[in-house]
Amino acid sequence: MSRAFKALVVNKSDEGQSVAMAELADGDLMDGDVTVDVDYSTLNYKDGLALTGAAPIIRHFPLIPGIDFAGTVAASDHADFAPGQKVVLNGWGVGEKHHGGYAERARVPGDWLVHLPEAFDTRQAMAIGTAGYTAMLAVMALEAEGVTPDSGEILVTGAAGGVGSVAVALLAKLGYRVVASTGRADEADYLTSLGAAEVIDRGPFAEAPRPLAKERWAGAIDVAGSTTLANVLSQMRYDGAVAACGLAQGMDLPASVAPFILRGVRLIGIDSVMAPKARREAAWQRLAQDLDTAKLDAMTKVVPLSELPSLAGEILTGQVRGRTVVDVHV
Repeated sequence: MSRAFKALVVNKSDEGQSVAMAELADGDLMDGDVTVDVDYSTLNYKDGLALTGAAPIIRHFPLIPGIDFAGTVAASDHADFAPGQKVVLNGWGVGEKHHGGYAERARVPGDWLVHLPEAFDTRQAMAIGTAGYTAMLAVMALEAEGVTPDSGEILVTGAAGGVGSVAVALLAKLGYRVVASTGRADEADYLTSLGAAEVIDRGPFAEAPRPLAKERWAGAIDVAGSTTLANVLSQMRYDGAVAACGLAQGMDLPASVAPFILRGVRLIGIDSVMAPKARREAAWQRLAQDLDTAKLDAMTKVVPLSELPSLAGEILTGQVRGRTVVDVHV
């Protein structure tokens, strides 16, 4: 049954990009075989880029942004989904070229959806969001490369952000000794509460990298890219592995081949947008198993849809701690 719903819409004109609340109807949604009543979305770094126009994330105007959502199936022509089921969506170009999660209603191809594990409600699903799901993919990648708790210390860069916070919590619960790097010294207690054994300043990682530095890390999860990632690679122990999943510092990589050919270091790219469904389902099942929901709640705040335009700039400048859940109904 068609109904009106509230949405945040981004438009573009000769004067530039604009963001405004709007009332839409089901006929305004894009093609898909599953319609979802959205409960919550979330704010990721990519959402900040989309809302501010700082990068050309949105490729179709007007568009409802929001690369995540969780809610209840309202109608379905897809064999795997039925009305009343709880679902979660991450990526697939939603919020970039297909209407996204910053609305009370969404319609998407069912192949993009994942059944929400019973361990989580829809608010917790968006407390995880793409950031937490990406963190889980990164942890799984390190495990696949043979990095175990006995291998040595694991570094997490950008640790106070969304990906970093979940990565710290996951790795700590799995028994790793986690070292959290951050530019915010006042977040040390927060990171320790998530399970970090040590908190270090990110400053040295911004310095010009050496081809090889003193070996320290058995594994690392990096959200920064650029000089930070180059420094991390130079400090990896023999046979270490780095999961790279972000570009907060930049898309360049001023590194040397030395860590790869002299220490056997592996650099693994983590893509959350187009990851195959089987890998997504495995990641969500691992999150249900390995993520401490008390720590998840501690790193999460809930904001109304109307606050997103002002928060978008803050996440780009590293002022947002942990995870931000968006209540699309307020």
